[in-house]
Amino acid sequence: MAAATTPGHGPLGGVRVVELAGIGPGPFAAMLLADLGADVVRVDRPGGSALAPDPAHDVTHRNKRSVIVDLKSPDGPARVLDLAARADILIEGYRPGVAERLGVGPGPCHARNPRLVYGRMTGWGQQGPLARRAGHDITYLALTGTLGLIGRPDEPPPPPANLLGDYAGGSLYLVVGVLAALHHARATGTGQVVDAAIVDGASHLAAMLHGMMAAGHWQDRRAANLLDGGCPFYGTYETADGRYMAVGALEQRFYDEFLDLLGVGDDVPAREDTARWGELREAVATRFKTRTRDEWAALFEGSDACVAPVLSLREAPRHPHLAARGTFTDHGGITQPAPAPRFSATPAAVRTGPARPGADTADVARDWGVPALLRHAAADAPQDGGSSEAHPDGASPGNAGRQDGDPPPDPHPGGHPFPAHPPRKA
Repeated sequence: MAAATTPGHGPLGGVRVVELAGIGPGPFAAMLLADLGADVVRVDRPGGSALAPDPAHDVTHRNKRSVIVDLKSPDGPARVLDLAARADILIEGYRPGVAERLGVGPGPCHARNPRLVYGRMTGWGQQGPLARRAGHDITYLALTGTLGLIGRPDEPPPPPANLLGDYAGGSLYLVVGVLAALHHARATGTGQVVDAAIVDGASHLAAMLHGMMAAGHWQDRRAANLLDGGCPFYGTYETADGRYMAVGALEQRFYDEFLDLLGVGDDVPAREDTARWGELREAVATRFKTRTRDEWAALFEGSDACVAPVLSLREAPRHPHLAARGTFTDHGGITQPAPAPRFSATPAAVRTGPARPGADTADVARDWGVPALLRHAAADAPQDGGSSEAHPDGASPGNAGRQDGDPPPDPHPGGHPFPAHPPRKA
């Protein structure tokens, strides 16, 4: 396969990826590949997506290029197949059967390119009783037991944003899967389908806990275990100013240093006495309430007590450690996480800002050798102010409800799901 003509940045330089536009885990997975140097072409649909943030600020589309293809137009599927014929990896997040109905499923793609790795990102998976049901991150987590791990026993389990399901259980497993399949394809000349389901990935993340439970070292209830908030020396505590400190003093020597710096004295119950963990937690909580978060952070700084301040998203980039490592970067006026992980020989970087829908059609047509994209784009130019459903067949990552031919629903009749926030006052 011909190498991409765009300059290589990162260990995946020369790898070509087609991303069929979606929301959630698919775009994040494609961003990871783009961050690592792959030439990712996002195939956007006319009108964009109603469930996504403003494209100018959606950093999950950084380091990518975008073309617009209407998959429901007569020549739309052919344009995607032209790209698939020149790609190493294709990623889609439709519900099962949609890509096939649109003419861009694994069969037609592999007929054009037998070496292609075809990555499928869904919540429920390609098979099973729920495969065609709508869902979102929180509903996938609910069935895996991972949502039930989180929070206090006297309160409902809190949603962990969409980080645990969409991104940890979804995107990361999709990336591992397609890169493993790419290694196989380059060794054998044979591509394959990678079925990445959030329910599978989120369940797999809990492998250690299932082992601990089988061994009798984990109770199947919340806030009763070493790592779920049940342990008084592994959790968070409120400070005098209403903010929080995180404590992870699991090992004895770290715990001893923690108690010494906290200043609770020798009157607290022994850490091994689980029957008195409630008393120990109360003593620690009472002590943390005597100072502000920043005062405690200064006191514990430089120690091995395993204590850290709980920072907000706005505060995190300014922390001295993260600033020294360059964990965050500024690009195009947007502060955002830098690519991860880091490579000694092939460093990655934020090379370009979020791809604007259709803005790169001419360049991709030239670089990938698909001139027909230009003719298709002339009939499907970007439209300002319009929006369509998040997926050709619905509103969830790969598991939506409406059928082809139905009118696009308005998923947010009461307003956009990502309203603009007023600027914070200094």
